[in-house]
Amino acid sequence: SWMDITLLHAVRPADFVAKAEIGHWPLVGWMARRGGTIFHRRGSTDSLAQVMGVMSDRLRTGRSIAAFPEGGTAPAGTLKVFHARILQAALDAAAPVQPVALRYLRNGVPAPDVLFTRGESFMHNVFRVLAMRSLTAEVHFLKPVVFDAQGGRRRMAETARAEIAQVLGIRAC
Repeated sequence: SWMDITLLHAVRPADFVAKAEIGHWPLVGWMARRGGTIFHRRGSTDSLAQVMGVMSDRLRTGRSIAAFPEGGTAPAGTLKVFHARILQAALDAAAPVQPVALRYLRNGVPAPDVLFTRGESFMHNVFRVLAMRSLTAEVHFLKPVVFDAQGGRRRMAETARAEIAQVLGIRAC
């Protein structure tokens, strides 16, 4: 959700990894570029190599990078498989991975209606969510995941995913 980025950035500023198309969106693209977003052309191995290099360089200088290893929005109550290759930059930079669990609640109950509905445009979702009367956002910073190169990115991804699933009370399939 667009709210995930806003929420995370409000709590802890970071450079985000996002699909390249966002960089061309009016206003949102400008804000993303100004905020240090690293853009990736999905399906392009050249783009992925460039993104990994930029991520590693920034991590080595102490900057925080935020990425969504699911690669997209999952249906409410589910957690998609994490793409471990996005964590290679952390291994290359010898930087820990900080799993973060986000949850939106209304009256203490999960609020799946903040998610995009099938065929819903970005702007329609923004206006629909902003019109909601009551919404609570929870941000859970979990224990950093640190493994050496032998533990590998797959193990880092599986560990982070399992910890997030536990906090959210859902099963990581």
